[in-house]
Amino acid sequence: MIHSGLKPNQLTSLAALDSTRLQQQLAQEFGVRQDKVTNAYTYGGHGEQMAVFASKALIDGKPLSELPLSDERWAEIKHMTTQGGSNIIKLRGRSSFQSPAYQAVKMIEGAMGGEPFKWPAGCDKDGVHFTQPEGTAEEMAALQASYEHLQKMRDEIISLGIIPAVADWKTENPNL
Repeated sequence: MIHSGLKPNQLTSLAALDSTRLQQQLAQEFGVRQDKVTNAYTYGGHGEQMAVFASKALIDGKPLSELPLSDERWAEIKHMTTQGGSNIIKLRGRSSFQSPAYQAVKMIEGAMGGEPFKWPAGCDKDGVHFTQPEGTAEEMAALQASYEHLQKMRDEIISLGIIPAVADWKTENPNL
């Protein structure tokens, strides 16, 4: 949202999809309900370039850093989180629509005055919002690398003529 040039009321995000996958992996690891895992988020690109943030994660109110989790197991959880979407495509032969649909319903619920949308970016009764990521130096470096990867992909599709150059976006869409 920050770099798109769009006004906040002109877009939403489904940033929760991979974050819920991370939350689920941690819930399974520690044998708690998924809603007992908080402050575990993913940012940036989808897949291997995803930045996984869990330094502030709480598992049933306890900091993840205080729970028994080896570096090897944490690496496995991160891998399962970043590869979850591609695994769905491999299994089903196509992408899944249930998770995006569920997140859209949760945003609509929040926009209509229900429980606020709790993920890093989305929409609720106060409009579109985002939470500035805060994390360890390693997490912030992963986010920067993810952003650079997304910029490279954007520049690649511009060079292929699929979308116009960034400088021309406003002429293509005056709302930008």
